[in-house]
Amino acid sequence: MNSADPPLRPLPTDPPLRPLLVVDGANVVGSVPDGWWRDRRGAAERLRDRLAATGGPADGPYPGPYEIVLIVEGRARGVASVPGVRVEEAPGSGDDLIAQLALEARGRPCLVVTADRELRRRVEEVGARCVGPRSLVSDGS
Repeated sequence: MNSADPPLRPLPTDPPLRPLLVVDGANVVGSVPDGWWRDRRGAAERLRDRLAATGGPADGPYPGPYEIVLIVEGRARGVASVPGVRVEEAPGSGDDLIAQLALEARGRPCLVVTADRELRRRVEEVGARCVGPRSLVSDGS
């Protein structure tokens, strides 16, 4: 190495991707009998705000912070994204959108929050892990 050559430096690397947290909004909201059926959009907004405040499950299998995606469908549509939580409206089945996001996350830690057994099977087949709604809601909150 010539003394005029610049010193060798390691190549910059991209920071590791944050784990992806995909929340089945209808399933999580429906897990708490608090009258959500009277105002599905309002219930989804409360869930979104709780996710933004907590950053996801404290006892999840991956260290946070998470990139959080809340999936809404049906009468819960129209919920806006907020800092920390991206809200996506399912054009059809929310389960199909969740399964697609889990598939696209291959090679990246992905955690899906749902109690739906068939959805769990679908996302686990492509490498995602699952936790139930109780990881996000407790004591009726």
